[in-house]
Amino acid sequence: MISVYLSLSVVSFGWPFNFGDFWPSLHFWQSPCVLPRNNVPVLGLQFVAMRFFHRLPLVLLLAGATAAGFLIKSLHVAAPLSAEAAKEEQAVLAPINAMFDGMAKRDAAAIKKPLLPGGGMVLMRDGKPTQMTFEAFADAVGKPGKAQIEERIHDPLVRIDNDLALVWAPFDFLVDGKVDHCGTDLFNLVRADGKWLIASVADTGRKDCAGK
Repeated sequence: MISVYLSLSVVSFGWPFNFGDFWPSLHFWQSPCVLPRNNVPVLGLQFVAMRFFHRLPLVLLLAGATAAGFLIKSLHVAAPLSAEAAKEEQAVLAPINAMFDGMAKRDAAAIKKPLLPGGGMVLMRDGKPTQMTFEAFADAVGKPGKAQIEERIHDPLVRIDNDLALVWAPFDFLVDGKVDHCGTDLFNLVRADGKWLIASVADTGRKDCAGK
C-alpha cells in the first residue's frame, strides 16, 4: 500500500470525487486538499499511484506476451530447403569446390576451369585491396611448392536469382594442415550454357583466427 501525503494536488480530473466511495480498501491521508474555484476536489498522487498499480497486472501480462513473441521469433528455425533448391545450391557451390581442389593440387588448369574467362579477384589485406586477374591467380597458385595448401569454407550463405548467384562464406586457409589465415569469401557466379562459373571473387584475410 502506498501512502502519499496529499498536501498539494498535481492532477485534476474535473469531476466531483468522494475518496471513501472510490476504493473501500484504501486508507487515504485525511489531509487538507486544495479545491479549485468550482469546489471540485482535486485528486492527488494517491489516486494516480493506485490507478497505476491497479492496472499493473495487465501491463505485466502485455509485456510478458511481447517478450515471449520476440523470443519465439528469435528461436524460429527456417524451413528446410526443398530437394530442388538444395540441389541448386550444391550446383552453385560445385565450381567453388572445384577451384579449391585445383588450388590444393597446385594445378593451374584445374583452378581456371570453373572460372569465367576475364574475371578477377580483390583480396583485402590490412585495409588495402590487391587486385589480380583469374589468370594471374591461377598461375601463381599453380606453381610447384612443398607446402600443402587447402582452403575450406563453412556455413555458406547462397542466394540465387535465375542465372545469377552469390555465395558469402567464412573460410580458413591451411598450410601444412594448420590455419594460416582466415576471413570471408564473396563469390559472384553466373550460369552460362547451363553451367555455373565464378565471375569474380573478393575476400578478407586476417591472422587472428580461432582455429590457430
